[in-house]
Amino acid sequence: MIPKLHYISQGNSPKEHLENIQKACTSGVELVQLGLKNVSEKELLKLAKEAREITSHYQTRLIINDHYKIAKEVKADGVHLEKTDPCPTKVRAHLYTWQIIGATANTLQDCEILIDKEVDYICLSPFRFTTAEDNLSPVLGLSGYTAVTEALKTETPIIGCGGITTEDVKDILETGISGIAISEEITQNFDTIKTFNLLLNASLTEEKRHSFK
Repeated sequence: MIPKLHYISQGNSPKEHLENIQKACTSGVELVQLGLKNVSEKELLKLAKEAREITSHYQTRLIINDHYKIAKEVKADGVHLEKTDPCPTKVRAHLYTWQIIGATANTLQDCEILIDKEVDYICLSPFRFTTAEDNLSPVLGLSGYTAVTEALKTETPIIGCGGITTEDVKDILETGISGIAISEEITQNFDTIKTFNLLLNASLTEEKRHSFK
């Protein structure tokens, strides 16, 4: 099972990333992605080990961005691959069997390729324009999400990402997206994790109630 809420760590320094991961775990997030970029592999390995210690304490899942060898070394729960990273099939051969692979997609074709390569979840982005991401692909919005999910009809969880706020969650879930990855909105206020969790589970409860009628 892939958690419905992913926190992608942010911070002006590696130390801030770790502090924010700690805050996210304390606030009840189930999955954290170490979003640290532009550091050496040696430093990233050290930070990934520290992030693993924090997340293990709270029994929170940890995903490492890009660096699948580091993900394996620190026994993270998985790796998240961007479009420029190695092929998921190659990465799968390197990881432990229990580690998960997520990957970023922007188009229906991207998603189809990733499903063929048997990734565990797809991060469909960006929902809207955001300064948190470099080299941004075309914005998808609700209509883009609906078009992709309707065409795919897949069991693979599709996670929405890119400038999403608490106000967007209800509408995003109605498009067939199964979860969301958040960076800025949570970093600005970790209390929003509780709100996001409530909103993400609300639809499930309603569906269950409906099926008992």
